[in-house]
Amino acid sequence: MTDVDKIMQNALDAFQEYKSVSPAKKADFLNEIAAAIEAKREQLVPVAHEESNLPPARLNGELSRTINQLKMFARLVLEGSWVEAAIDTADKDRTPPKPDTRKMLLPVGPVVVFGASNFPFAFSTAGGDTASALASGSTVVIKGHSAHARTSELVYEAIYAAIKKAGMPEYTVQHVLGSGNTVGKALVQHPAAAGVGFTGSFAGGKALWDLANQRERPIPVFAEMSSINPVVFFPDTLQQNAATLAKTYAGSITLGVGQFCTNPGLLLAIKGEALDHFLALLGKEIEQVVPQKMLHSGIQQSYTKGLQQALVQKGIEKVGAAVAEAGEGEALPTVAKVAAKDFLKNPHLREEIFGPYSLAVVCDDKAVLAEVLSSLKGQLTTTVMATDKDIADHGDIIALQATLAGRIILNDVPTGVEVCASMVHGGPYPSTTDGRYTSVGTTAIKRWVRPVCFQNFKDSMLPEQLKNSNPPDIWRIVNNEWTKNAIV
Repeated sequence: MTDVDKIMQNALDAFQEYKSVSPAKKADFLNEIAAAIEAKREQLVPVAHEESNLPPARLNGELSRTINQLKMFARLVLEGSWVEAAIDTADKDRTPPKPDTRKMLLPVGPVVVFGASNFPFAFSTAGGDTASALASGSTVVIKGHSAHARTSELVYEAIYAAIKKAGMPEYTVQHVLGSGNTVGKALVQHPAAAGVGFTGSFAGGKALWDLANQRERPIPVFAEMSSINPVVFFPDTLQQNAATLAKTYAGSITLGVGQFCTNPGLLLAIKGEALDHFLALLGKEIEQVVPQKMLHSGIQQSYTKGLQQALVQKGIEKVGAAVAEAGEGEALPTVAKVAAKDFLKNPHLREEIFGPYSLAVVCDDKAVLAEVLSSLKGQLTTTVMATDKDIADHGDIIALQATLAGRIILNDVPTGVEVCASMVHGGPYPSTTDGRYTSVGTTAIKRWVRPVCFQNFKDSMLPEQLKNSNPPDIWRIVNNEWTKNAIV
């Protein structure tokens, strides 16, 4: 039986030491994790393939992304300006006298990270949540996902080897397996937990959020949950590019058997011959897709049930489905359509069906298109497929789209999330529990820190980043001006 009390106390004790580890040593640690995982590549990919049904090529790419993500955070920590140091020096001649105040971001404490089923590397044991939390100076307790438990254990072995090699506190990172409901609840509600990272279903993320808010001292839960990622196809681009769009979006809808949180689950357009032609072509493309195995039987059964329920809703018409039969554990790629009036009456049609399915909503005119968009809840992405003419004619619709999601895309597919400083992989509820943050990119670190102001402290008492001489040579705001200069 998992001893959650001991694990969380170990995490808290390790935090007291790890939070003071220098940026250079933290960066070395993150790079050591990356190197240790790379060294296990030939062992990791076959095991992950066996557990997840994901193809080796996809897993190799995801593993490289995981490694590069760790290196990215190492560079961020080493440069150091991410702490947002701000200094306002004292003015004793002012009435009343102005105090000396200095602010920076500090780590919150032990973070509980739940591995994701659909990304056994990039959003799991050594994924973005773990990498960003360690970069912040927080310790981590990982709840490995049961769907790829052996993969998770192997990755943790690499992390533990890096802990030893880099000389970090032994319990800087810990790994737990076991019943998700029982162990997960105990981890989230333990008094030592200071934050939670989760990628998965709405039900799972909402349950963790509720548990965290039932605590005597609530803690933040950064859960990435449900999104149908609406794509708007404007009239002129449908007229000019129907065949290309159909092929491109058939590929995006079925990429990875539709098991991406940015899968384009909702296609919106204004009725007309151009839309009819596009949907006919899209249906033919979908028919040619060969069904593939999903991550595990539970996800496949959920998809099949959700698809069956969706197709019997009022007004739903099938546009196309794979001609080949879906075998055991496989998902049948399907696209359907519905009139906007029926879509607006049925809230079930706005729910995510996790898998290779998308619903086209046929709108009578621009006003109805706006009404459909306004009916949607928060999303991770929304996409604009448009020519220059479309952009000129529909600026108000595009502006409306920007209010819905954390990322708005022009003339591309939403599947695929670049790991970089400018990326936002987040969005308004219920796509996440806090739309102000991202789980991908360097600013993911901001989830695991809090601002602290030091007033009238002696220079010798201050963190290095706030001392007059600026020992780490970082960018700071000093008396409202950006500078690296020392304060004299």
